[in-house]
Amino acid sequence: MFLKHTQIAPARISGLLKAAEAAARAIPPAFPLSATVAVNPFLGQTGEDLATAQARMARVAGVRLMRPRAEFAAMVQDGRIDADDLAAALIAQPSALKPVDLALLKAKAAQPAPEVKALPTVAELAAEATGVDWPAVITRCIGLWAAGRFDRGQALWSPAPGQGAFAAWRAWATHDLTPEIAGLTGFCAHVEAAPDTAERAILRAAEALGLAEAGAETAFHRLLVDLGGWAQHARWLLWQAELAGQTDATLIDLLAIRAIFDEALLAVVPGVADAWARVAASHAERPQPTPDMVVDAILQEAAERAAQRGLAAQLTGPRRAAGRPAMQAAFCIDVRSEVMRRALEGLHPGIETIGFAGFFGLPLAHKAHGTDEVAAHLPILLNAKVESASHAAPEVEAQARVAARATRAWGRFRQAAVSSFAFVEAAGPAYGWKLVKDSLHLGGAAPQEPAPRFETALDAAAKAATAAAVLRAMSMTTGHARLILLLGHGAQVTNNPHESAYHCGACGGQTGEVSARLLADLLNDPEARAGLPAQGIDLPEDTVFVAGLHDTTTDKVTVYAAGLPASHAADLAQAKAWFAQAGKLARGERAARLPGATGDGLLQRAVNWAEVRPEWGLAGCAAFIAAPRAVTAGADLGGRAFLHSYDWQADQGFGTLELILTAPVVVASWISLQYYGSSVAPDLFGGGNKLIHNVVGGIGVVEGNGGMLRPGLPMQAVHDGAALAHDPLRLSVMIEAPVDAMTAVLERHPGVRALFDNGWLHLFALEGGRVAARYRPGLRWDAEVAARQAA
Repeated sequence: MFLKHTQIAPARISGLLKAAEAAARAIPPAFPLSATVAVNPFLGQTGEDLATAQARMARVAGVRLMRPRAEFAAMVQDGRIDADDLAAALIAQPSALKPVDLALLKAKAAQPAPEVKALPTVAELAAEATGVDWPAVITRCIGLWAAGRFDRGQALWSPAPGQGAFAAWRAWATHDLTPEIAGLTGFCAHVEAAPDTAERAILRAAEALGLAEAGAETAFHRLLVDLGGWAQHARWLLWQAELAGQTDATLIDLLAIRAIFDEALLAVVPGVADAWARVAASHAERPQPTPDMVVDAILQEAAERAAQRGLAAQLTGPRRAAGRPAMQAAFCIDVRSEVMRRALEGLHPGIETIGFAGFFGLPLAHKAHGTDEVAAHLPILLNAKVESASHAAPEVEAQARVAARATRAWGRFRQAAVSSFAFVEAAGPAYGWKLVKDSLHLGGAAPQEPAPRFETALDAAAKAATAAAVLRAMSMTTGHARLILLLGHGAQVTNNPHESAYHCGACGGQTGEVSARLLADLLNDPEARAGLPAQGIDLPEDTVFVAGLHDTTTDKVTVYAAGLPASHAADLAQAKAWFAQAGKLARGERAARLPGATGDGLLQRAVNWAEVRPEWGLAGCAAFIAAPRAVTAGADLGGRAFLHSYDWQADQGFGTLELILTAPVVVASWISLQYYGSSVAPDLFGGGNKLIHNVVGGIGVVEGNGGMLRPGLPMQAVHDGAALAHDPLRLSVMIEAPVDAMTAVLERHPGVRALFDNGWLHLFALEGGRVAARYRPGLRWDAEVAARQAA
């Protein structure tokens, strides 16, 4: 019936719907505030190189994906980028549009790059023609509806619950007179007459807008970009559904909603028809980089080669340690751990540190104290397989749940749109005392939750197999100390909606406490220990594992040592003393980077509700190194490197290598590229200004009193107020392993290979602790270029 009514050929229907799906896949997901994790904002563009992605994003968003040309020119002028870096980047660039020689590249680098501008929407063309800010009207209308629709417990009411997003919006929009008051006559009737499904609405709008199949993908992408963080939240809903083997139509629903606005405006403001026809024709052309975009991509690579040259110079070969370690401490690979690890190792030659993803190999679905809500404590690329809980005795747990519900209800009342005003009037004097206490740092410590425990039953064989798998992945099969600390990490911050973004990304935006404590229990479990020899691992009888939590804001370490045998009391006391000394050293180093900070002052920043930069998080991340710690020990990597312990000679079949390349490396790339995107394109990928943030629905933030959701990192997370604190470089991955083994892994995982083939990551092979080869697109390795980088 629909086909007959619209007279759209079946092939065209298929092409337009495929374009809509492709546009949806070009949008990155944005995770809610309760479990914020870094996301690669270029997730939909990893199948093309940086210059081509620049052409696409210029068309749909009007943003540059590289830093301003003047900054590159300054780096060339002061020698940070040298002639060899430029020449190597120029040679590596495959585009025929690149400068013909180094002299022309240098001349181009000294010239300002042309501005980029997105192709306009119908709403923008109509705004020019009528003087009405139609993009702002649409932003307000959709943002107001979406805030209620996607609320996660903050609002007291949600419009049209139980319906799909498109149906719910139609029920809302047929009664929303805002567009008609602004001049969009008949909009409510237009919505009422819209097709009953999002797909049909998209097809009708595509016909009205005259979109060719070839141009529909970027035209639809352009409309989704207009929706800001709401589109990214919908992409997250799809991401979560697909992890569970299902699907979700919300993002397509949002595309239909946005398309209906432009369809209506084109009918009401016919004077823009000719201009729009030219725009639609431009969308039909394949995005192609300009020569200037290629120049910028070359300069970006040259800057990265300069950084790689400096990093390679620090890797001078392994340092051998003799004898049994005095203590071992396993940290998350997070770049913030590098500073603490280096400080700790500098206190005693017998201290050895290990780097491993902070979920410690346990794919947990965890229930915290006082709730049955499940939180995933694992990388977002994986599904949970083990259940755990921090529940107390039934009567204690029941009281905790009542208190938690009261706290949530109080929070909703305090934040709700109407009652927030009454809250100020009614609770102001009493709440003022809380503010005073918080300002003076007089608040009491949060009560400690019960110890976590496994709820998934593990028999003796499963315990031993899991323990052995984790120890092998951590390259900890031999050389164990008497005391081994397993240190998860989290961040103590106050009054910060992005708190979870400072926690452990490998734990899904949670702290690493639960994972560390459960692994320590498992590795101390007599049944697990008894089964390890059959797994090829012999732990000394006197080796004891203890869990801890590294607070990355204060560099304090909390140790969970209940049940520690008396024989290890002196070992633990010494470990605590070392942690205290190392923490002071790490605070001193980190304070030099934070505006207005002192070493001990970092302790106050953690509890200051007015502090916009409690720490830098992962700002500055530039490298991922998987090798024995002896390769990097002693090198000051400035808190800019993810350090993963890995011994390829103990990795039979290279299963651990495959795991590293397909999980930790990918997660690290998401972190690196999120900081990159938030730095070079803050208007599109950044979270805006913390000073004017308002939390919406527990999902994310808006700036001021409304508008589109702002995903990504706030400005204060990457900028110190005068200049960028994050150097926007694509991540350099260095792995000590045979190139043939790495090539085989990439052959089996085309999605990971695309990250390296298209330049979103750089890959190097280390040999004997030094750079030995650079990966080139097409599963090739270039030893000569790598040698020059190390020179």
